[in-house]
Parts: sequence; structure tokens; C-alpha cells
Amino acid sequence: MSEKSIIIIGAGIAGLSVGCYGRMNGFSTRIFEMHGKPGGVCTSWKRKDFVVNGCIHFLIGSSPTSGYYRMWEELGAVQNRNFIYHEEYMRMVEPDGKTFVVYSDIDRLERHMKEIAPEDSVTIDEFIKAVRCFTRLDIPWEKAREVSGFLDTMRMMAKLLPFLGMFRKWNKVSLREFGARFKNPLIRRAFPMLFLPEFSMTFLLMVLANMHGKKAGYPLGGSLEFSRAIERRYHSLNGELHYETRVKKILTENGRAIGIRLADGTEHRADYIVSAADGHGTIFDMLEGRYVDDCIRGYYERNKLILNPPLIQVALGVNRTFADVPHSAFGTLLTFDAPITLGGADQDGILVHVFNFDPALAPPGKTLLITMLPVEYEYWKKLKVHSDQYKSEKERIADTVVGLLDRKFPGLASQVEMRDVATPMTYVRYTGNWKGSFQGWQITPKTWNMGRDLMKKTLPGLDNFYMAGQWVEPAGGVPFVAQSGRNVVQIICKQEKKKFRAAAS
Repeated sequence: MSEKSIIIIGAGIAGLSVGCYGRMNGFSTRIFEMHGKPGGVCTSWKRKDFVVNGCIHFLIGSSPTSGYYRMWEELGAVQNRNFIYHEEYMRMVEPDGKTFVVYSDIDRLERHMKEIAPEDSVTIDEFIKAVRCFTRLDIPWEKAREVSGFLDTMRMMAKLLPFLGMFRKWNKVSLREFGARFKNPLIRRAFPMLFLPEFSMTFLLMVLANMHGKKAGYPLGGSLEFSRAIERRYHSLNGELHYETRVKKILTENGRAIGIRLADGTEHRADYIVSAADGHGTIFDMLEGRYVDDCIRGYYERNKLILNPPLIQVALGVNRTFADVPHSAFGTLLTFDAPITLGGADQDGILVHVFNFDPALAPPGKTLLITMLPVEYEYWKKLKVHSDQYKSEKERIADTVVGLLDRKFPGLASQVEMRDVATPMTYVRYTGNWKGSFQGWQITPKTWNMGRDLMKKTLPGLDNFYMAGQWVEPAGGVPFVAQSGRNVVQIICKQEKKKFRAAAS
């Protein structure tokens, strides 16, 4: 009896996950990737003697004490890999030098906050208590909701029951709203900037809880090497992978997905089609918008959901060690007295991440620095039409960033040996991400209860087709997109009446 077959669109983390678990369960798998390397957004690239890390700041599941660690073992991503566990999540420095440090250690964070803002002790206690509560949470992840029976659901609810009140409370509060509760101006200003202002507080609480428990470390070597490890796992399972092959159309027949057509006109057939590519491109381009309902149109066409903003990323290779800069998950936010316009958007500050903890990203004695700025997609889409203006704007931004950082690190301007600017159009070019968004949908107090609808991996009226990745995982993130690939294979196994199997390499 021949193997049933799966075609996978996209070799990002989600696509590689589908491929690996598909092979573990006896399916013939072929991945088609438009780029020339794996990882999708989870990537790095070489510039001169430097490696620009494009994604991972911390990985939930990096420690055997985390449930997600087993998934990473199954995908071959953590074996023989060293992780750095940062002492800081982020720090914010005001123009007058006042500094708020978000320490990874909860006790240290509590002491620091009360030293800065004794007037906010009650609010600080509420915040710290919530982080401590989430340190006891290990999210059930092993079984997809779509294949869970009554007993599975009861077991999951039993694990989550002690935390349901916390989820209900903190999902409904944004970082901006919680920050407004502080009397202290430094912490009040900092909170909305600790990720995205409209994100639910649950995100920050869970990240800090994982960092405190040393369950969220940075994988040395950077994002592409992490993705390469999963690619090697896929190849070890004898999976088939085709790079630089763009899928133009998903073929359907009588309400069933049957194959794909590539940009060169060739067609490939399979029993199942899984798109781990961009959600909008999949639904409205590859499938020509034929399998949608009001719910899906609401997400993509009527702004019922908020996209994570596209970014400008400026990477600098600097002839300097930065030995005095603390290791941090997200870096240092240098705020401005008044907003400045940069990249077509007003910026309240500049976030600089000093990668002085990863020697794989720079030659000895040198360091990679990365700054990230949220911007507007339409500004860059229009600018890209005029290549000279586009290039000039990139250079102007790099000049401005170097000048701003030279104030923080005197002498830096003369030590810069490499400059690289990635815009929203760079993300579109290499990953196809809709409007250049780096991580799909935001989960805000207004949208957190849409999670079940967002996580649907099927489209109405189309059989034998599934989606995996950040567009069907609220808030995105590397662990959750990998999990979505695993879940899709569980669903296919159920459809084929096969027992799902997974094992570490």
C-alpha cells in the first residue's frame, strides 16, 4: 500500500514542522519554498563578516523543565544546542538617564520597581503576583483541539482551571492600560513600550514567568542555524524539499484540494495540501478568494483584527566589544524628549539590541547591533516604486540610527563596519508576509476571545486542505507555529484513522 502524500507550501518553522511530523507518521511529504533557505521569518543573513539575526530573542521551551522542550526534541532543534538565559528582558533609559530595568528574576524585579516607585507598591504587588502565578503554568500542548475527545478536554481543563481567573483578568488589560495605573512617570511610560502597547498583558506575564524559570533562552548561533537544525531533522526523515519554487495556485476539484501549480507552470498532486505560507496570499491569491466566509473577510478585509506592525530593522556591525552592556532579551530602549519621524512614522524612542552574548554573529572583538522601528506599510509600498528614493530613505535612516546610537555609545559612528537596513518590503520579498507584518495578528483585549476562530486550520467548502503557521495561531511566535504544524498532522492522522506518533531524533 503506497504512502498517502502531503504537499506543504513554505519551509518556515510551521512548514518544516508539518514535514517532520508527516514523515514520522508515514506520509510522503514535499515542501515547496519560494526562498533559497529554511525558516521563513525565523532566519539570519550574512553581511560582510557579520551575521544578522532576524528573529529569535528567546525560545519558550529551551529547557527540559518546559513542556515544549519535548516538541523541540522531536524536531531536532535543541539537541547539542547551547542557550543563553538573560538577566534582563529589557531596559528603558530616559534622556535624563533615569532607567527602568525589567529583570528576568522576579524577586529582583520587584525590589527594583519598589525602589523606583514606592508610591506604586499596590500595583507592583498585583503585577508581581500575576507573574509568580504564571510560573506554575505549563500550557497543555500535546494534543490538537480538533482531535481531542471529552476526556482529553477534561484533563486539559483540570490543568488550566487554577489559571482561568488570571487569563480572564489579564487578557482584558493591554500594556498601555496597565501602564496608566502607575503614578511613577518612568514606569508609567515604560509599560506600553515593553512590547506592543495594545497587546494583552497576559503575553508579558507569561514571557517573564518563562524567563524567570529559565525556560526561555536564546539559542546561540542565531535564528537561521535554529531553522537549519529542523531542516536537518526533516532531511534525516527522508522528506523532500524544493527551494526557489514559488507556488502560484492551489488546485482544487469538486471542493477538494488536489495539488499545486508552480510559477513555472508545472503541477504537482497530493492527497493533502497544507499551506504554511502567508495567510492572505494563500486565501486570496493561491485560492483566488473562493473559500471564505464573513468571519475570514472580517479578519483580512474589514480590520476586525489588528496586524502586528511591520518593522524597519537596522543592523550594524561594530568594531567594539560592548563588554559593559548587560545581556538582554530585547535590549535597551532609548527614549526621546519628543517623538521624531523616522521611517515614515513617529518614534518615541529607539530599541537597540546588543548581541555581545553571541560570538557566532560577529568576528572576535566585534559586535552585531540591531535596532527595530515600527512603521507604516503603505509608506514603504509607495516608496518602493521609486528605487532611488527607496534607497536614499534607507541610507537616511541608517545615518540617523548611527547618530542616535553614537550619543549613547560615544565613538560608535567611527567604529561601524557594516550597515544593513531591512524594510517591510524586504519581508514581503523574502517571506510574502501580508503588509510586511512580522508576526501575524495582535492579541488585544478586544480580540483575545476570538482565539478559537483564529485557530481554525481549514477553509469553508474545501476538503483535504489545512493551514499552519502564524496566521492561524493568535500572536504567532516560534513555539506556537511549530505546534500548529504538529496539530495539522494530528488532524490528518485522525482523518486517515492512523495513530499519531512523534519521537525525538
